[in-house]
Parts: sequence; structure tokens; C-alpha cells
Amino acid sequence: MSRVEEMYGTLVFNRKTMQEYLPRSIYKELMTTIDDGEPLNENLANVVAHSMKEWAIEKGATHYTHWFQPLSGITSEKHDSFIDPVDDSQVIMRFSGKALIQGEPDASSFPSGGLRATFEARGYTAWDPTSYAFIKDEVLCIPTAFCSYNGEALDKKTPLLRSNKAIKEQVQRVLALFGEEARHVVPTLGAEQEYFLISEEDYKKRLDLILCGRTLFGYSPCKGQELEEHYFGAIRPTVNEFMKELDDELWKLGVPAMTKHNEVAPCQHELAPMFTNVNRAIDQNLLTMEKMRLIASHHGLVCLESEKPFDHINGSGKHNNWSISVDGKNLLEPGDDPIQNMRFIVMLTCIIRAVDEYQDLLRMTTATAGNDHRLGGDEAPPSIISMFLGDELDRVVTAIMEGSDYHSNGNAKMDLGVDVLPNFDQDNTDRNRTSPFAFTGNKFEFRMPGSAQNLSDVNMVLNTAMADSLCKFADDLEGKSGEEFNKACQEWIRETLKAHCRIIFNGDGYSKEWEEEAKRRGLSNLKDTAKALPALVTEKSYALFSKFSVLNKDEVDCRYNVKLEKYNKTMNIECRTMKRMVRRDYLPAIENYAAELAETICSVEKVVGEGKAKGQRRRFEQICEGAANIHKLCDLLHQKHHQARDIEDGQKKADMYAEEVIPIMQELRHWVDSMEIITERKHWPCPTYNEILFYA
Repeated sequence: MSRVEEMYGTLVFNRKTMQEYLPRSIYKELMTTIDDGEPLNENLANVVAHSMKEWAIEKGATHYTHWFQPLSGITSEKHDSFIDPVDDSQVIMRFSGKALIQGEPDASSFPSGGLRATFEARGYTAWDPTSYAFIKDEVLCIPTAFCSYNGEALDKKTPLLRSNKAIKEQVQRVLALFGEEARHVVPTLGAEQEYFLISEEDYKKRLDLILCGRTLFGYSPCKGQELEEHYFGAIRPTVNEFMKELDDELWKLGVPAMTKHNEVAPCQHELAPMFTNVNRAIDQNLLTMEKMRLIASHHGLVCLESEKPFDHINGSGKHNNWSISVDGKNLLEPGDDPIQNMRFIVMLTCIIRAVDEYQDLLRMTTATAGNDHRLGGDEAPPSIISMFLGDELDRVVTAIMEGSDYHSNGNAKMDLGVDVLPNFDQDNTDRNRTSPFAFTGNKFEFRMPGSAQNLSDVNMVLNTAMADSLCKFADDLEGKSGEEFNKACQEWIRETLKAHCRIIFNGDGYSKEWEEEAKRRGLSNLKDTAKALPALVTEKSYALFSKFSVLNKDEVDCRYNVKLEKYNKTMNIECRTMKRMVRRDYLPAIENYAAELAETICSVEKVVGEGKAKGQRRRFEQICEGAANIHKLCDLLHQKHHQARDIEDGQKKADMYAEEVIPIMQELRHWVDSMEIITERKHWPCPTYNEILFYA
């Protein structure tokens, strides 16, 4: 057995481990809970807790924690030891079913969006048995949901699990119309994670990277990604050592890390796992991000997971590869001839309807201050939601709407014209890097989410929107069978596609023509977070989430308020950091250089005569002009920043940041960056892009 096979999943209380540590009857009962959603009784929990504790202690664990996802989007944990004092001289190790099932962290300092008062501190965590417990840093981590004293969801996981239930019920209804029984229905996810690795020494010298996760200043590097040599290039040794350690740690934790490579931008990389159920995939992605940050420090590196840490080059996304699995089979597998696969066409039509009907909600899930800088360029999709189907599926959809005949050509063979090279099958769709929502063979790749995001919101909305489309189909066709069902099904598909085909676009999402065409089609173009977030608090949004019991109105409002507050706080931090760097670093450096240049001019002209230092004078004038503009813009930023901070209404505050403050920040950055390339290097106060992106 290989080393990987020996280590894989050794720190996870997975099915294999459960079979070893649990009595057979208990194991079967627990599997019924995990697979079928049956309630978990306390007697069962006690046996599971004891076995879980014994296993964890054997692996070196001394503590346990309920590992959960508050509305901040990151993970949280409070560690409790297994020890139970017998007297003042000895302890025993104990872990009860009650401690496994329920915890009580202080909830007062977690974001609640007005759902509960700050002084109401009680909150509960509840074990999620569908996501395996694992050991991290000698602590048994138990994935849990997190709710308030009154039962409202205060986390990302709970609504996701509710949406999983909604889509399961509606898929079962639809498949029953096709004469199929579906027991296990789960949305599946493969979350591709992009990130940057930079030198720890450079990171420590950049206040903006430390406080904001991205550079607020920086002139374009002399060499960026234009030679296209970094993508899939040889991995530098330091990064390779980081990747090897990361793989080992993730494999021990049962994370199926599959693919690693250099991405397009210098210092940018990607890790892609195998698919698993959406709930577990998101837990694993959050764990992956945590391990990336920790392990980078072992190699003198810092992992940047923000969406646009550097201007002028690619940003980082987290591509959300989504599908639906039924009893281990992929519902989005077209088969050899998609038009003959009625079930697939129904699923495709439902997704098209879901994305078109709820495009604003999907856009809202990807709206963050960091992602605003990424969307619309450098391989990131634009802010307009559209769907890419590829040539074959586009022809299928067109034929259905027009009522014309269509015959699949099957998979074409690619002949490369060299005898020694084998022919291979051509995929039924190409890739479109500018499409936000693209079909990629047997799944849809939602490319809009940012690299720093928790994908729970994205998939919660996607699941619920899809459940709504499936419900519409089932409501319209239940009671029909045989030929009547076939005719009604074909008509439903045709009419639904006609009503929602505006969302389908297979061209260049970056073109000005598409922006104009999208407007003619009536598609939304919510270009920043301030414009995107209100989609969450509309009657349409309330109705969707309420219909499937995913979120009630208070829980929706809570999430809107939390997202709004996070955006405003992020902008406040960036404004303060930008002013601090200008006042204490950049202006003194520029002015010191100006003083030195003035002395040089005087010295030169004293020796060779007035007017002989024209080049130095020209540069001196540029420096003085730049410094004057920087002073003026910094003062203006300070004024507008404080005006925004004084606004009490969260939405109006966000609007002012987006519409008035950010343009000033961009202009201020322009002037500081223009000084970087004419100021003598010894005066410049921090590492430049040339140094950060091309460390040895």
C-alpha cells in the first residue's frame, strides 16, 4: 500500500472508522440518520460520542470543539478538554452524547444582523452528522450548525442544509413522474481554489496587505503575465514544498485534493479537489483555506486568499462546479444524444429558468468589496449573469424552441495530423472563461464567486432556485402519465425555454456589445456590492426562501444587514489604511526625494551654471505636482470618508462608499503609483510589484 493510501483520511471519523469503532447495530442506525435524515436519539449519540472520543484520544487529541460557520463566513471553534476530575489528584477522559449533539458558545460577538440583541449572548451549536468529524491540532473538530436562543439560523451551514432538503424533495417529485425512485439526492460540488503565495518578508513591509489582504497601491510591474509563461509552468521549489506539505495535511483530513498548478498570474496557484456532496465540500474548502494560511508560514511564505491582491494582473476566484447526484448517478450527464434524454433536458430547462429567474440573487451571493475589484476582467466573468451551454446544447435548445429536427453528431474524433499521436474524443462543449455560469460537460461551473468567499450562500441560493424550478415542473405535470405526460413535458420545456432563453449567451462576456445586448434583453448589471445586496431583501427573495423553509424573513434581513455591515467595515478599514500609508510612508518618501533632488539641482547649477539641470528640474516639477495632488486627494478622501462613516443607514453608507469614496481612492492611488516610477528606489518605503511578484 502506498504512503498516500495509508495516510488518507486517518484524521477523519469517516464511515470506515465508524465501522471499526461502533457496534454494528449502532453503525447501521447512524447511517440511517446520515443518509436518510432520520432523527438522532440520545442513546445512539452516547455510544457514538464514546467511540469518537476513544478514537480521537488514540490519535493524540486532548480537546474537542464544535466547529461552525458564523455569518462572518470563516470558521469558529471553542476548545474543551475531555478531562473530568475524579478528585484533586486524578482525572478520567469523558465525552457524552449531549456534549456531541449540542454546544453553547457565547454568541454575543458574532454577527447577527439585528436578529438578536448584543446583550442576548446565548447561542447553540448542533452536530451535523452528515459532515465527518476530524482531528486538527490535537483537537476533535465536530462540524455543527449554529443558531440563536430562539432557533434562528446564525450561520452559513443551516440554510445550506435546508436548501439540500428542498432540492431533494423536488428532485424526488420530478423523477417520480419519469417512473424513477430516488433515495439519496445530494447537490455535489467541486470548489477550485485560487490563491497567491508571496514572501513573508515582503508581506511584513506592506501595511495594506497586512490589514486589507490586498495592495492599495502599486504600479504595474515591468513584467506581468503577458508572456503567459507562468500558467501550468514549472513550480518553483519553495512553492512545491508548500504544496507537498499541504497535500499531505489535506489527505490526512480526508480532503480529496486532486490538482495543483501554477495559475496565470505570477505567484498565483490553484488547488482543485474531487467532487463530493455540497455540505462536506464547503467544510473541506474552509479547512483547506485555513491549512493554506498556516502551512505557508512553514516555508517563509504568506498565502493571500483575497480576490484581487494585485492590480494589473489576474485576480483569484473560487469556481463553483455544481451538479446533482441521485443514488450515485449524475443528473446533469447528457448521455450520447442529449435531445433523446428527456430527463436531462428537463433538468437543463429547470436550471436555465432558475438562473434567469433569480439572476439578481445569484449575483448578490458573490458581492463583496474584494470581488468588486476582480469581476469584469482578467479571466473573471463580468457582473452580468449569463449562461454558456456550448455548441451542441445550444443547438439542442434552439431546435426545441423552434420545433425543428436535431440529430447529435456524437463525440467527434480529434485528428492531430501526426501518426504517432492518438485520436481522442472532442468534448460536447468548449470552455468560456468570460461566462459566469457555464456548462462543462456534466456540471455547471459558476465562475463568479471570489476566492475568499464561503460558498454556502452561493449554493444555498442555487439549490433553492433550482428547487423552485423543479417544483414548478412537478406542479404543472403531476397527474399526467403516458403519452399525455410526454406531450405536456415537451410543451413545458419549449415554453419555459422561450420564456428564459435570454439568459443564454455563448459569446465574449467582456465585449461592449454584450453589455448593450444584455441591457436590451432585460438582464441585470449590478456592478458593485452596494447595488447587488438589495436583491436579497425583495418580496421575490422573501417568497422564494419562505416557500421552501430555507430562511424566514428575519433570517433574510439578518443576512442582508451582515453583508452590508461587512462591506462598510471593509471600506472603512481600506480608507483608514490608505490615508495612513499616504501620510506616514508615501508623502514623506516623495518629499524627501524632492528635497534631495532640489539639493542636486542647486549643486549641479552651481558648478555648470543655471539652466543646465533641465532633466532634474523636469523631474522635480513632476514630483512637486504629484505631491500636491496627493495632499489634495488625501484631504478629500478624509472628508468623504468621514461623511460616509457618519451616515447611519447602512445602504446609503454603502452607496456613498461605492459612488463617491472609491473613485477618490482610485485617483489617489493613480497619483501615488505615478510617483513610484520616478522616485529613486532607495526612498520608496515598501516593496514594489516587481519585487513581490518575482521573489526568488
